[in-house]
Amino acid sequence: MAPGSNFAGGSTAEGGEIRCRLIGSPICPDSVICQILSFLSTHESVATSILSRRWRYLWSYVPNLLFHNENQGTIDRVLSLHKLQIINSFRIRKNDWENDQLDSLDAFAAFAVGRNVHKIDLYFYCEEPLPRCLLTCKTLVFLSLNCCGLVVASSVVCLPRLKILHLINLDYEADECIPNLISGCPVLEELTIKSDSDMDYCNVSSPTIKKLFLDFMNDGYYGGRTNRLEINIPSLEYLKIHDSFRENIKCGVLTSLTEANIILYRDDTKEDHYLYSRSLLEFLDNFCNVRCLELNLTYCTKIIDSVLSAWTTKFHNLTKLELTADCRFLPKFLENADNLEILIFSEPNEKMKNWKEPPQQVPACVLSHLRIVKLVWICGNDQELEIIKYLLRNAKVLEMMEITYSLYLDSDKIIDMLMNISRFQRGSAACEVAFFPA
Repeated sequence: MAPGSNFAGGSTAEGGEIRCRLIGSPICPDSVICQILSFLSTHESVATSILSRRWRYLWSYVPNLLFHNENQGTIDRVLSLHKLQIINSFRIRKNDWENDQLDSLDAFAAFAVGRNVHKIDLYFYCEEPLPRCLLTCKTLVFLSLNCCGLVVASSVVCLPRLKILHLINLDYEADECIPNLISGCPVLEELTIKSDSDMDYCNVSSPTIKKLFLDFMNDGYYGGRTNRLEINIPSLEYLKIHDSFRENIKCGVLTSLTEANIILYRDDTKEDHYLYSRSLLEFLDNFCNVRCLELNLTYCTKIIDSVLSAWTTKFHNLTKLELTADCRFLPKFLENADNLEILIFSEPNEKMKNWKEPPQQVPACVLSHLRIVKLVWICGNDQELEIIKYLLRNAKVLEMMEITYSLYLDSDKIIDMLMNISRFQRGSAACEVAFFPA
């Protein structure tokens, strides 16, 4: 380095050259180089062995083993040469299932557990039962299993340090498998269950879980489903459910819940719309204490008017609502969420034909708390304009209304809509209205 030069100065090429010389010099200890290599995939880490004699075996002391689409032979050779006795992360992801499948779940688990692993992330197709050593690892704090293994009901589970568990598209021998897994995780804080196969009964009960993610819809398409879902987690703070709604969803006390993300699909097998409507609203009552609620009822269209009109549950703590639903739900939330500050709303059929203006007594949240409103996929029809006019006129502390309009509108209609909205009376002198294409 030239006298008076700055490490961060000079050209990009020069700076990179200086850093490379520094890493390769005796000044930089092997432990630091191994830490740097731990951010690379194992394939990239092993490739550095050709740099010099000093680098030849450094990769074998890297604390993270991260494989991506390597074949069985390559993984086996790397594991046989790896020297470090404590592994931080062990990850294998195999996207190409049809060619060169991996068949060593037992061997992989035994290697990682034998090295006192902290984090395991496995994603490859395998029908073997989950190994006993994997379910009794004393050092694991993170475990993610995707498509790799059968959960056996009689398995012994003892994971005393596990805090995060992801169960994605696994096969379960019986309904008792999930409760058995959870019961063996005494300090579990985060649980994800995603399934593309049917379950008769899914029971999630734990005194320690704070975050729960349940997805039975296979990335938005009908995949697995649960005939009965029961949640008993008194310490739960965050909940995400993506499921086909049915009457047999039960929740215990959720007084600690502060945020929920609920996406429900209609259960087409139910013909009693009155019972369906009542059960859906009773399910939503469970979220009366949350501060943030994202609720998507796009496919729940068979809600009986009389049942919805009688719905009076208060959401006293709710400050942010992202609602995608029949616009009959909008005035109900405005009436029952006195402290609402942020509203994001979209109507799935883009018509808002069911909009009914709230009573003449303007809801408390509109008068004194509502600061930000975002309306999505506006087309400029009369019902939409009435909603916008109502909110602009009555929201006394509104700071921003953001309107995103459909790209399918012709330019003349867009201009006409924007001109109409710009002339609406505003109850808040500080309110700004912004328009964006969706």
